[in-house]
Order: sequence, then structure tokens, then C-alpha cells
Amino acid sequence: MNSTSIKVACSNCNLRELCMPLGLNESEMERVDEVVATRRKVTRGDNLFRNGDKFNALFAIRTGFFKTRISSEDGRDQVTGFQMAGEIIGLDGIVSDHHTCDAVALEDAEVCVMPFDRIEELSREITSLQRHVHKIMSREIVRENGVMLLLGSMRAEERLAAFLLNLVQRLHARGFSQSELVLRMTREEIGSYLGLKLETVSRTFSKFVEDGIVEVKQRHVRILNPDALKLIVNAQTCQPG
Repeated sequence: MNSTSIKVACSNCNLRELCMPLGLNESEMERVDEVVATRRKVTRGDNLFRNGDKFNALFAIRTGFFKTRISSEDGRDQVTGFQMAGEIIGLDGIVSDHHTCDAVALEDAEVCVMPFDRIEELSREITSLQRHVHKIMSREIVRENGVMLLLGSMRAEERLAAFLLNLVQRLHARGFSQSELVLRMTREEIGSYLGLKLETVSRTFSKFVEDGIVEVKQRHVRILNPDALKLIVNAQTCQPG
């Protein structure tokens, strides 16, 4: 894992509206640019941070895809989330000044490093930045509640349908197709996140293919009938995840 000293300018980043508050004036934007001073490259399979690492920064994902995971005492990994470009990662460290999970790159990635003490300092002066930080934290709580709902009350088909709809919706917000996606994670990682066995994930994908809802070619998924997926989710709200 190596840090680069490329100067980052949020003001001319095409993901700015996804991870920065709207409506900052020029001088406020310059001050944010000063805070977000470096980018870090993370190679596929490497950790951005590990459980137990000292917390000192939030990371805005510029390119690439991550998974967060926790390890149980018997050594099994539990995937707790998938994060993509334009999303903020590292919020788990705010509570105790130490990270409570591992963040692993699922493909070569680049993040913008946002030292948290500087962000806090600046958000006291720029109220829209403070609101934005609170909104990100709130989104994380809503996401966790959504995952609990997913794991607690949904059948396998509902879980996978909600997962695919949520993923495509987040990718669409970044300008990608509303119906096609490349899964950066393995079936096993999807199963770990959704609380399903690998065979169940594979079987459910096959059922969706048979029913003409999706088309699957290895990691490429094409959603042929989004309404059918929505019906499967049964009007349960699909939370960010």
C-alpha cells in the first residue's frame, strides 16, 4: 500500500457532488482542497485499514471498489458492506479512535485521504460541511438498519433481489447503466454479506435466470426485468448497503 503525494483538488473532481456538500463557495472549496491533500493507491487484495488500526482519517473512494469485513473469534470472515467510488469509508473508527473492521480493495483503487481532525475543525466553520458529515454518518446507520432487516426477515430471493437493486441504483447515481453491472465481489462474498450459503446464492441466481429476470455471464449481470425484482423484494424498502 503506498501513499502518493499527488495534489488533490476536490473542486475539479467529477465525484465531487457525491462525497462533498453542494453549494460551497470558492474560498470554502479552496479550504476543503487544502484538507484533502493526498491520494493513496490501494492494490487489489490489500487493506486500506485493518481492525485495530489507529483512526485518523476518513477516505473518499475515487476509483475502485472495497469490502469491509469483521472476523469472528472462530476465524470466519463476515462481510459487512461494499463501498464504491464517491462513497466515504472509515466512519467505523470515529467511536473509539480505532478501526473496528478491515477494508479490503476488491480491485485496484485510489482514495482521497481526509484527516479527521482537520475535517472536524473545518466543519465547525462551514456549516454545510458539518451537515454533510452528519448526513454520511446517518446514512451509515440507515444502511446498517437495512442490513438487519435484510438478514432478519427476508427469504434468499428477497435478499438477493434487494442487493442487486441497491447495487444498480448506487451505480446509476454514478452515471452507469441502470440495467447492467459487473460484480466486483465473488458469490461467496455476496453470501457472507447476505447471510446465505454460497450454494444458496448460486441457486438463487440460477432461479432468476430461469425466470427471465436477469442474464448472468460470469460476473456480468444484466437486469432484464427490474419490476420483477422489485416485486420479489415485496415493497420492503431497499436500504443502502
